[in-house]
Amino acid sequence: MKAALLTAFALAVSIASPVRADLAAAKAEPNLEKRSRAALENANHALRRAKEVYATDTEKAAVFIEEAAESVEVSGAALRATGKNPSRNPKHFKHAEITTRDLARKLEHFAQDVDVADREMVLRAKARVQHIQDEMLQGIMGKKK
Repeated sequence: MKAALLTAFALAVSIASPVRADLAAAKAEPNLEKRSRAALENANHALRRAKEVYATDTEKAAVFIEEAAESVEVSGAALRATGKNPSRNPKHFKHAEITTRDLARKLEHFAQDVDVADREMVLRAKARVQHIQDEMLQGIMGKKK
């Protein structure tokens, strides 16, 4: 009983927290590589929150799904802004590519779990994540300049 109460309390706290606070903190990070990692962590966290609240509040879940996709776009933009060649300096690009691939897979599975009426919003987010992942993979596998 106590464990269930603690779980319910943790869920209530995570739901009550500001929706875009973590993304704002990631955007404020001056180091672009750290900004990318923070945005990807936020994307995973937002997707987890979307899965938690989907059964009770689909509108809030939609906000979290949008936050996850936007976080991936922030990550991609931060890595592009470094000006580094991904094929010569692949460390941060490869981490982001692997993380976005995993996130796209999670979104695909989540799309199968939601109602048919809500599936399109999840698949749109997955397409945005997939686009960023493809860009990163192309950069890593491209010619070294």
